[in-house]
Amino acid sequence: MSSPSPQSATSPSTANYTEKLWPGFWGWVIVVGLSAAGILIFIPISPAAGYIAFFVLLIGQAALLIASTPTIEVTPETLRVGRAQIERQFVGEVTAYHGQDATDQRGTKLNGLAYLCIRGWIKPVVKMEITDPTDRTPYWLASSRNPEHLAAALRGTGRAAFNPEA
Repeated sequence: MSSPSPQSATSPSTANYTEKLWPGFWGWVIVVGLSAAGILIFIPISPAAGYIAFFVLLIGQAALLIASTPTIEVTPETLRVGRAQIERQFVGEVTAYHGQDATDQRGTKLNGLAYLCIRGWIKPVVKMEITDPTDRTPYWLASSRNPEHLAAALRGTGRAAFNPEA
């Protein structure tokens, strides 16, 4: 079933493919910039309050960003993309897209029933057809920095052992 489910306790050693969709450089720059705004807000009270606000905001925002970073994991039995998980037997055709084709998949060619795990700072996407007859979701669309490796892992071809986290 492709409905969102709690993250499994699968160890990375049993996974054929694992990828974290970490924020890009500019996401972290924004976190630092917003945290620095805390200094401007609290420095009229005291310089110490401003610096404390900076560090509290920095730690809080970084923790939220890290906690909200989705994982893509392919094991011999399952596919997990963010909060959703499905048995591999229900994954059909898998296609990787780059450039304008990826933009089209995220935009004009997007089916409103598709499950999405896309991040604006990661341009390539992978489209995974869902063949479960009880599931209305036609496909999953996920951002990936290594779309060919993810597609190969789902197809069970030679590069399936690739693990960008290692």
